Amino acid sequence: MVHETRTSLAGAEVLARARRFFAERVPHNAAFPEKEGPAWLVLRGQGGEEVAIAVIDEPAGGTRVRASTLFFDQAVDRFLSTLPPAAEAVT
Repeated sequence: MVHETRTSLAGAEVLARARRFFAERVPHNAAFPEKEGPAWLVLRGQGGEEVAIAVIDEPAGGTRVRASTLFFDQAVDRFLSTLPPAAEAVT
């Protein structure tokens, strides 16, 4: 399943928080970094399942966060709920 949200945090901070969250906050579903780049992170967990997270800086400010997983849906949803929301654009 693919999950998406927007946050006021910078992309690097989102990825750092994801590393900590999946290693420390969900012990029964822990996942650890396997591969990463400046705007993405792949975590590997129980049974070889993975969580892929990408961050995209938006021109109007804020960061779009996209996460994909087959097994960690509840943990991903919980992680995304910990991120501060981005300010809504006024038109």
